[in-house]
Amino acid sequence: MRKLQELITALPEGFKLEDYQIYPESINRLDDSWIFMVKVEGTDYLAVIGELTKKFKGKDGSGFLLADLNHENASVLREIFPFTAPSAVLGAERTFGVGDRLGIACFGHIRVFREYDARPVFAQQSIRELNLTQRSFADVLDAVTFAVFREGFRNGFGADGDHLKKPEEVEAALECGYTMITLDLSDHINKGDVPDLEIPAEIRQRYLQKTFDVEGEKIAFSEADLKECLHVYGKALNFAAVIYHEYIAPAGGRINFEVSIDETELPTTPAQHYFVANELMVAGVKVDTLAPRFCGEFQKGIDYIGDLERFEEELKIHAAIARKFGYRLSIHSGSDKFSIFELIGKHTRGRFHVKTAGTNWLEAMRLVAMKDPGLYREIHAYALEKFPEAKAFYHVTTDLGRIPKLETVSDEDLPLYFQNDDARQLIHITYGFILNAKNENGSYRFKTRLYELWRKHEDLYSEMLYKHIGKHLKLLYSGSNQGGVEDEI
Repeated sequence: MRKLQELITALPEGFKLEDYQIYPESINRLDDSWIFMVKVEGTDYLAVIGELTKKFKGKDGSGFLLADLNHENASVLREIFPFTAPSAVLGAERTFGVGDRLGIACFGHIRVFREYDARPVFAQQSIRELNLTQRSFADVLDAVTFAVFREGFRNGFGADGDHLKKPEEVEAALECGYTMITLDLSDHINKGDVPDLEIPAEIRQRYLQKTFDVEGEKIAFSEADLKECLHVYGKALNFAAVIYHEYIAPAGGRINFEVSIDETELPTTPAQHYFVANELMVAGVKVDTLAPRFCGEFQKGIDYIGDLERFEEELKIHAAIARKFGYRLSIHSGSDKFSIFELIGKHTRGRFHVKTAGTNWLEAMRLVAMKDPGLYREIHAYALEKFPEAKAFYHVTTDLGRIPKLETVSDEDLPLYFQNDDARQLIHITYGFILNAKNENGSYRFKTRLYELWRKHEDLYSEMLYKHIGKHLKLLYSGSNQGGVEDEI
């Protein structure tokens, strides 16, 4: 309140308080200048007073500048106020990625990370998501910059170019200021029968007739094991080394690096994980996090599917291998995996990186079902039409026959669709079609109405995310406490 009172005394005569809603947490003073965020007729702007008006582009407001929330102004904001720019956060014990496909979820995410010491990765998007939402790396980061400025969030955040597969994708993310690269090696991982290939002498020397002790777990390799590791991961590891030494190492620690080997059909065995980790180390590749393919299924927007006892046994070994090589496990498709979060927290000893994305979209659509039943019914019917096409982008086992028919569900019960796994996946994977659908005249069929509704109910959406994402972290932390690290959290 003190900042607000000081600002009010500094406002020029042309600034009529009754015309603007000032966001108190956004108020910043730099020398003789003030910069803060305001809402005018439902739209947010930057308001600038003093010398800083020369740095931003906007319209004159009689002694102050009213600047749009665009890329040019976001870049200036990051330059002036470093807390609005991403940093390399994976050095922290706990990190959590919250991909926001809509550019409106960060306000709710900030509420969560004011209460937990896990460092957030607020800007996290894959190329697939960017293409389906018709956004760019810059769009995603700009939305986060304005959100952390408006809310005065100064704890730091990361920006992850997620599931990147090509050098040009890595370059694009880094050019936009991203501070984390998740390299998806799936295009370089071989599948199928293992050929009778020759094992190089240095590989034989490193692994054969040796037993590796990892926190009491014994790992050994036969010739057949090594041939399989070389066949499956050889090209992928070479590619990872090239990307690391060309793009990551020259940054001198300013860029976090994650290697993803989870986009495969078969689970990563402990021996394969050890081989990948050791070969990366030999190649001089330092990873901050690594995502193996766990047993069971990590489908989008629903809980873990699989044998929990087997998952726990394998998780113990994977976590131990990660500790041995000095990085943390990364859990991909972590949205709503409530049955395993305590196990993850426990066996990683509170040192984890978890990624979520689509669940934020699902909460946004649950809000639509709550506040505009007619609009939701239109979208649900359209999603059913587009589901066969959407399945090409995601692995899901959705059974549309298990989703109650629209005509049998009352308006009051529409939000219950989001307690049905098949309905969740229906809406989850059709987001690109829903957001991009257009009428014959070229206008958006749903998108304009959706954003109007989400802006109108911004506080409610933020509260829903606070509870939903907060549930993820609460369980992760609960498991960590069971693991004996309560004092560290």
